[in-house]
Amino acid sequence: MRTILATAVLATFASYALAQTTTEYYVVQDVKTKKCTIVDKKPTTTTEVTVVGDGVYKTRTEAETGMKTVKVCSTN
Repeated sequence: MRTILATAVLATFASYALAQTTTEYYVVQDVKTKKCTIVDKKPTTTTEVTVVGDGVYKTRTEAETGMKTVKVCSTN
């Protein structure tokens, strides 16, 4: 019985941890080339890239759609 209870508790914590690790996507523009790309980590510096668009996207598809609507990305 203890083993079953311990397994249930561990499964609960594991599922909670997995739910918290969602990927976020950002549309960024290279400051030198002006080319836009999609990244899955928030840029830590603004000397190389600038975040453009609505900021954070939940899926890559949303980021791709968002990139098409950003004027500085669609003109490249």
